[in-house]
Amino acid sequence: MRRGIAQFQERLQAAGHDFREPPPEPTSCCGRGCNGCVWEGYDAALMFWYEDAGALLAS
Repeated sequence: MRRGIAQFQERLQAAGHDFREPPPEPTSCCGRGCNGCVWEGYDAALMFWYEDAGALLAS
């Protein structure tokens, strides 16, 4: 996952785009598989970041 983020950041930088940082990985997961786990929120935020970054690169 981190590798994909880094690759997108490199592509954005190479294209001259000043784009926001990706969401930080959660540090408060208890590991019990909770409904509404912090990782679910992170995944949703990361997908939104990827979509925005991809749209910017495509424009």
